[in-house]
Amino acid sequence: MKIVSAFSHLSPSWMKYLASELELPYMQELKKFLMQQEQSGKVIYPTPENIFNAFNSTPLNKVKVVILGQDPYHGPGQAHGLSFSVQEGVVIPPSLKNIFKEIKNDLGLPIPNHGSLQSWANQGVLLLNATLTVEKGKAGSHQRKGWERFTDKAIKLVSDECDAVVFMLWGSYAQKKIELIDTSKHLVLCAPHPSPLSVHRGFFGCKHFSKANDYLQNHGQTPIDWRI
Repeated sequence: MKIVSAFSHLSPSWMKYLASELELPYMQELKKFLMQQEQSGKVIYPTPENIFNAFNSTPLNKVKVVILGQDPYHGPGQAHGLSFSVQEGVVIPPSLKNIFKEIKNDLGLPIPNHGSLQSWANQGVLLLNATLTVEKGKAGSHQRKGWERFTDKAIKLVSDECDAVVFMLWGSYAQKKIELIDTSKHLVLCAPHPSPLSVHRGFFGCKHFSKANDYLQNHGQTPIDWRI
């Protein structure tokens, strides 16, 4: 699949609201940029079929939890379109290891032997990065090309169209997105980022996973099985 083809493979639940957004000039510019990158032989992560994996794995009407990341991983075989997640068989990154440690401490679940969070996405956890693509080996290389405006639109869409969603905002970058969320109808949980640099400032012990499930149950929804 070519990168430009990925834009027409957005799931119907999202396409209903985002089709017009995809036609706006800034998205046309983004498509043009990605096509130029592709044509010049640069390796882009994730693969085209996984660029919109977060949207296609978690339909808008099924969203229960949103976990926001910033950028896809830029190493070979890592990124597959879900924030913090890596494909099975890939070494688990430090931030994800810390997420698993917090889940063990919070819920008593065993630490998994792989880092794919696809099972969360399938249950209604929207694992959304602010930027959906990156050049191999160049962190942040596709920032400020248009993706952030698009994913901000998606966050606002969840806030507007869904009820009783849990937003987990880890770190200062994610926490800036609170302005897109109607806090009167959703639960917003904030904590430091789970990276080794900040995890001990309050991510460990935040108990976001049990708090999310308590909130979902209190609002008549099935809790998330955080077990991997």
